[in-house]
Amino acid sequence: MLIFNLTSLPTPCYVTDERLLLRNLKILRAVADEAGCKILLAQKAFSMFSLYPLIGRWLDGTAASGLFEARLGREEMGGETHVFSAAYRPEEMAELVRICGHIVFNSFNQWETYRETALGAGAKCGIRVNPQRSTQESAIYDPCAPGSRLGVTAREFRPAAAEGLTGLHFHTLCEQNSDALETTLEAFEERFGFFLPRVSWVNFGGGHHITRGDYDTERLISLIRRFRERYGAQVYLEPGEAVALNAGFLVTRVLDVVRNETDIAILDASAACHMPDVLEMPYRPRVSPPDGAFAGNPGEYAHTFRLAGPTCLAGDIIGDYSFPSPLKAGDTLIFHDMAIYTMVKNNTFNGMPLPAIAVAREDGGLQVVKTFGYGDFKARLS
Repeated sequence: MLIFNLTSLPTPCYVTDERLLLRNLKILRAVADEAGCKILLAQKAFSMFSLYPLIGRWLDGTAASGLFEARLGREEMGGETHVFSAAYRPEEMAELVRICGHIVFNSFNQWETYRETALGAGAKCGIRVNPQRSTQESAIYDPCAPGSRLGVTAREFRPAAAEGLTGLHFHTLCEQNSDALETTLEAFEERFGFFLPRVSWVNFGGGHHITRGDYDTERLISLIRRFRERYGAQVYLEPGEAVALNAGFLVTRVLDVVRNETDIAILDASAACHMPDVLEMPYRPRVSPPDGAFAGNPGEYAHTFRLAGPTCLAGDIIGDYSFPSPLKAGDTLIFHDMAIYTMVKNNTFNGMPLPAIAVAREDGGLQVVKTFGYGDFKARLS
């Protein structure tokens, strides 16, 4: 239930609810304490750094995909800073080794190229491996798909070149439960167990939907404890979605209603610009008015509308929803679970304004922490 007043917000606007974020953080902290592991924020999913001081009180640090994320995590949260990239830029490595305590390489070529620089700076170095055991159907989100560029396969693993490596990393999951991790661990140990006595830490990657209502945390804790007892290694998890899952909203306004065989509500928020996973995954977000129940499937209620963005992209369509009352220009709608993979992936296609960013505080207050304008659009171009 929303406890904050939306009337003061500019639209479109992302809103992260501190109460819901804290709920997730407490679950993650409890898992880390019971399992004896460390949990990092994967910034690729959620990089709202104004909340990093809060997140940093519950998690152990950040995981980055490159120099900019590494700097952000180090500057705004602190704690441990880990980085993995499919390939590092030579001109960035000197700064990365100053920022990051853990550096994960994607190939032995990369490891041999930067080995001296990384070890000379005192970094703990690991290599990403590919267990080659898919647990999902969508190839675009499957690092174990045939031909994947992510991680060294057992066939390509080179023990003779591994001197100085102290960790292994795998990341195979996407929005999955702990049964998928169990399947992955079985393949990981089968293919790389021979090397595990040589490492002091293992990163189980992200994609663990730990804060989802049906997630089996007991199985996760058991798997981590068993692994630690067997190999004596420090275990890391780096979920991104689980940190801010269901903790954010995108507030939008109806600009116009047109008709072409069906009623179409044109919003000031765009699927293509402001919630691109709606088109990429794809998925259907939940939506509601500020003071009403969730919209239904077409035909579930009396009035069905296609919700669409204002860009010139013909496919800028969020989906078809039904409402008890007809929509009209000026109405406010709220898209749910909009903290993750939204702010980090949004864009200004068509000159679309970026949504404002706000925080709903624990006491019910609402604070707009950032707004964007023409200057932000122009600054990205030349």
